[in-house]
Amino acid sequence: MSDRLLQRITIDLNICHGKPCIRGLRYPVEFILELLSAGMSIEEILADYDDLERDDILAALLFATRLTQVKSIYKFAQ
Repeated sequence: MSDRLLQRITIDLNICHGKPCIRGLRYPVEFILELLSAGMSIEEILADYDDLERDDILAALLFATRLTQVKSIYKFAQ
């Protein structure tokens, strides 16, 4: 299932300057994560953005999870 979800994440230099986006749409993964971190539920996001699907939100979360699966994280902000 995770491979199927990750296929929803696309990277195209002509869309959002090459940022990872949802299905070639102009919804960067970071935007979805910002909405979630601001407290919006998946249902609220789907109601506000009718071209998104539940699996798109799950794909963004999985993509972010994979990005954090590294051996070490260096201090990046003070």
